[in-house]
This record gives sequence, structure tokens and C-alpha cells, in this order.
Amino acid sequence: MMRAANFEDPMDDEPKSAAELKEIRLNRKLAQDAEGIKAMADIAAADIEIRKRTASLRAIRLAKEAADRDNPPEAKTKTKPKKKKTT
Repeated sequence: MMRAANFEDPMDDEPKSAAELKEIRLNRKLAQDAEGIKAMADIAAADIEIRKRTASLRAIRLAKEAADRDNPPEAKTKTKPKKKKTT
């Protein structure tokens, strides 16, 4: 199996210099920052979609309630309760 010349093995046991460690930490921090920004953008987008869906559902519910107020359903006639059979 051939390895690429610039491939870094995470399990490499060679000691790293202070500059290399600093660069690794910096790259890790930048990656975490970018991931955090992306996650916050995803959360904000999901929040906007939820608010839009809630507003739409609220409008539908209010329209239905208004229609129900304008055209109340006919009252159902009550049926006589059935007598219990005794044996």
C-alpha cells in the first residue's frame, strides 16, 4: 500500500515541533469555528421554517374557526338512552 507524500498519519509517533503543534491546534480551532458557524446558520434556518409553518397553520386554524362561527353545525337530536335489560 503506497501512501501519498503529504499524508499525515494521526497515529504517527514522531514528536512534533512546537510550531507544528501550534499549527495543528490553530487548524483544529478554525475547523471548529467554521463548524459552529454552520451549525448556528442551520439552527436559524430551521427556526425560520418553523415560524413560517406555524404562521401558516395558525392562519388555516383561524379561517376554519371563523367559518365554523359563521356556519354553525346543525344540532344533533339526542337519542333516548336504551333501557338496560334485566334478567
